[in-house]
Amino acid sequence: MRLRQLEIKGFKSFANTTVVNFDEDVIGIVGPNGSGKSNIVDAIRWVLGEQKGSELRLDKMSSIIFNGTKKKKAGNMASVSLTFDNDKGLLPTEYNTVTITRLLYRSGDSEYRLNGVQCRLKDITSLLLDTGIGSNSYAIIALGMVDDILADKDNSRRRMFEQAAGVSKYKARKRESLQKLKATEDDLDRIEDLLHEINNNLASLEKQAQRARRYLELKAQYREQSLQLTQVKVADLRNDYGKLKGEITAAEDQYRSVDVNIRQLEATLEAEKAQHIDKEKALGERQKLLNELVNELRGLENEKQMLAQRKTFVRRQTEKLQQDITTAGGQLAEYLGQIERMEAQIANERTVETERQEAVNAAEQALAEIRSGHETIKGRLEEGLKAQQQEERNIFELEKRKAINGNQVENFRFQIERNVGEMEDRRGEKESLEASLKELEAEEAVALTALEKLELAETERREALDAATEKVEQLQNDQSKINRGLDARRNEFKLTKSMIDSLEGFPESIRFLSQSKQWKEDPQLLSDLVLVDQDYRVAIENYLEGFLNYYVVDNAEEARQAISLLSKSQKGKANFFLLDAIGPYQGGAALLPGGTRLATDVVQVDKTYQPLLDHLLHNVLVTDSDELPGQPPEGITILSRSGRYIRRPYSVSGGSVGLFEGKKIGRKKNLEVLEKAIAEAEKQVRAVEKELYQERNRLNELRQRRVDKDIQEKQRELSRLQQKRAGLKARVESFANYFGDTEAKNVQLAQQVDAINQANAVIDRDLAKAQATVEALREQLAGTDGNYRQLSEQLSAASAAYNEQNIQFIRQQNKIQTLEQEVLFRRNRLQELGEQDASNKEQLERLAVESRQFEDQEITLARNLEQMYANRSEYQTTLNAVEQAYFAARTGINNLEDELRRENRRRQDGQILVNQLKEKFTDIKFRIDGISERLKIEFNVGLEELSQLEIPEWVGSVGDLEVKVERLRGRIGNYGEINPLAVEAYDEMKERHDTIAKQRDDIVAAKNTLVKTIKEIEETATVQFLQAFERVRTYFIDVFRSLFTEDDNCDLILLDPEDPLESKIEIVAKPKGKRPTTISQLSGGEKTLTATALLFALYLLKPAPFCIFDEVDAPLDDANIAKFNRIIKKFSKESQFIIVTHNKLTMEAVDTIYGVYTNEQQGSGVIPVQFTELEGSTMFSAV
Repeated sequence: MRLRQLEIKGFKSFANTTVVNFDEDVIGIVGPNGSGKSNIVDAIRWVLGEQKGSELRLDKMSSIIFNGTKKKKAGNMASVSLTFDNDKGLLPTEYNTVTITRLLYRSGDSEYRLNGVQCRLKDITSLLLDTGIGSNSYAIIALGMVDDILADKDNSRRRMFEQAAGVSKYKARKRESLQKLKATEDDLDRIEDLLHEINNNLASLEKQAQRARRYLELKAQYREQSLQLTQVKVADLRNDYGKLKGEITAAEDQYRSVDVNIRQLEATLEAEKAQHIDKEKALGERQKLLNELVNELRGLENEKQMLAQRKTFVRRQTEKLQQDITTAGGQLAEYLGQIERMEAQIANERTVETERQEAVNAAEQALAEIRSGHETIKGRLEEGLKAQQQEERNIFELEKRKAINGNQVENFRFQIERNVGEMEDRRGEKESLEASLKELEAEEAVALTALEKLELAETERREALDAATEKVEQLQNDQSKINRGLDARRNEFKLTKSMIDSLEGFPESIRFLSQSKQWKEDPQLLSDLVLVDQDYRVAIENYLEGFLNYYVVDNAEEARQAISLLSKSQKGKANFFLLDAIGPYQGGAALLPGGTRLATDVVQVDKTYQPLLDHLLHNVLVTDSDELPGQPPEGITILSRSGRYIRRPYSVSGGSVGLFEGKKIGRKKNLEVLEKAIAEAEKQVRAVEKELYQERNRLNELRQRRVDKDIQEKQRELSRLQQKRAGLKARVESFANYFGDTEAKNVQLAQQVDAINQANAVIDRDLAKAQATVEALREQLAGTDGNYRQLSEQLSAASAAYNEQNIQFIRQQNKIQTLEQEVLFRRNRLQELGEQDASNKEQLERLAVESRQFEDQEITLARNLEQMYANRSEYQTTLNAVEQAYFAARTGINNLEDELRRENRRRQDGQILVNQLKEKFTDIKFRIDGISERLKIEFNVGLEELSQLEIPEWVGSVGDLEVKVERLRGRIGNYGEINPLAVEAYDEMKERHDTIAKQRDDIVAAKNTLVKTIKEIEETATVQFLQAFERVRTYFIDVFRSLFTEDDNCDLILLDPEDPLESKIEIVAKPKGKRPTTISQLSGGEKTLTATALLFALYLLKPAPFCIFDEVDAPLDDANIAKFNRIIKKFSKESQFIIVTHNKLTMEAVDTIYGVYTNEQQGSGVIPVQFTELEGSTMFSAV
């Protein structure tokens, strides 16, 4: 896989569309600083999915869009497309060319595209996984990243090893599996807590459900016998309207007879309509056949017209070909004549060419004789000139050295004077800096004091804030606690009031009397009159259980009225306490057994009812102990406070305490207590809300009083002062160093001036000797020069004569060559005309044959058209007959519809008769609805449902059945309270318990699977990583020694071999002659070569399709640059290299250079130069 192309538009400094083609193995990118070279690397990193602005040298990602220049407005979008050749199938896609595009709009919207199709970043990341390509892969290396690799910043070194070893995907899967494992363990903990809570509630619900099931069985028995009684009564009533139903049946039969006749007519009508549809379909088909025939007829007519047009075209083409044949014959004769004349002229010109050749040979011989003598004299003259020139060069060098020395002396003296002047100027500047330094130290002390005060204030504010936050949280907890208590009391109040209003748990007789308006306005039950302390309610309720449903009335007359109402309404029986019949209470036991108290002391009641209560609780004592006491005195009864037992002198009763015991007594009194408690709780809520509001305001005020910004500002100011002080101090120290260095430099310059003056004296002596030698050589060469000039003139004349003869000969050759080309052209033209003439004749014969075929086709078309015209007349006749049959069938359908309307009127008359009979039937049915309504109210069952229920048939008398039903109703009324939802709640909770237990088992199995998966991933990744690490270690040693020497040492070490997947990797590099303890002690070039060796070791393990080096070679000297370039050339056989560089030696080594430039109008651009196309060119021969 190779990079093919990079297209940039609107990205950073590249405003216009810029295309960079990667056609070579090694591509260089050069340009001045600030031109945008590194922006090309950033573009590749960005399009591959880089999300961090800092990695792209940006403060925010939107800054990536071109920001405009003075003469070009800012862009609205940044777009980068990177194209790969996937010829090796490295990318998991069927395409041979893959283009990745990333766009970012000024609005903030962005998108990714894959081969022009919009996709997600995840799709691109998945596509490039384990290919060695990515925004953070080891294929893209900048100069700063070299230090990051060596310093292992952000674990970058290990990340590169993981990418090369291909274990990144395993670590990603392990992280996902660990997250799933944590979520699974959290789910398991929640389910365990839930199961514990359910198990605690399940036992209590099971007891309630058992009691509710017994109650429901009793109600089911009552329901069954009540439904049996209803069935018997309804059966008698239904016999009464049987006769009327017969009359209705006769009327309905007559109605159905008419209805059958109507349906027969409708069927006949539908059949006629169906046949009518068939006729309509036949008519359509005939019409379709006629239309098809007409279309076919039109096609033949069009074909006839086309045939006539083609005949005309063939005739015109024949005439044109005959004309071309005639014209070609004349041109052939003309070309033959021209060829004969030109061949005769060529023969004459060849004779002249021979004469010219002989003249050239004679002139060349004369020139050679003169040149031989000239060369002899020239040799002697050149030897003398060389000696003279050598001496003159010696003189020039001596004079040059003398001038340079003089110039250096002047420069050194000027530099000494300048240094002295600068020292004087800088002494004053140093004194000024020392004064500024003292002022700055004072400002720093003030800023430090202010910062300490702000930090103290912030600490105090935070402490107050924590206290206020704690107070608010406490108040919120108090508020929640009070609200929960208030909600509980309100719910208890609503439940108690609902139970009082609905008289839940009371017999039917009690509900009837309490809701009846024919008796007392506000009848009072004993259970409503007393109020018992919470701790003693169960005990008192159990003792008074048989009297709680007694009405308390003033006299026997009120009781009689109530009994009369119950008797008339068949609503059961009720019990009454007569207040006027109760005498004064005479007092109870004088001495109380130890640990007991009178029951009347824990019960509150109005004075009116106090005598009644005293009689009911006569000699009844309450004890706190649950242990059964011994036999009490005669007439004494002892109750346990918990309600567990009742002890009388000769009997004892007791057992478990039910869930709803203690809830029946004192309901109305408890309602009053709840109202007062609710009012008090609401008052507490308002008080807490007020205090909470005040504390929250205080908390907000403390939060708004933050001085973080002031502290940060003061810290920045202090940091600025410290930095400024350090800068001033450094400058003062640099001045002191400068004075010492400058004085030493002036002494050295003075010594150099003395040395140069001594050297100039030696040069003057050598210069005088050389000038004398040059004068002697000039006199010797003066005689030889005259003979040389005479021979040079003769040589020039002979050379001119030879050149003239040679020019005449070459002209003659060109003339003959021109004539031969003219003859060849005309011969080729003759051949072309002959071939064209033969082709025209052949085409003429083909057109004649085609013309005869057209005439035969024309005759055939005429016959076919005649037959088609006859068929059209026949089809038209058949169509008329079908239309007549269609309209006759339509008339028959209209007659049937008229008869159908008459029968419908008869059916309506029959319907009216049936309705009249049904009204009479309904009058009888209303008598049954009374029974049905009572059945619906009591059992939620209608008469229709009653007939569908499987109810055993009653075989006894109706009276016996009525007695049994009434007895069951009384038992249900006296059963007491139950939790009707307990059975359903228990079943639901049991089902939920079983479901959650199964879920727990599934989660445990999933957890075990995840643990096993993580272990397998770790084992696979560890083996793969260790194998890759050993191979990279071997490659690293080889590459390192190829960049340094064979005697140099290096190594890669896992610091934690027990956990290789998480262990840090240490690099050991010891060039020959050095023993650094850490990599940071190496020089810049050595660091770069070490990092390069590591990178190429990784490339040997897993070659990246391309590698990008952004000014990585900057720290290297020329010798190391050569090593760097050699290894690039070696690896370019497997990978492409894109190198951003300033180094000239690196530029020489690349195959193609892209020069990056920038201008004020358009931003950045690139210009390519391909060196491979210039190989062997003489363009750079001067260099």
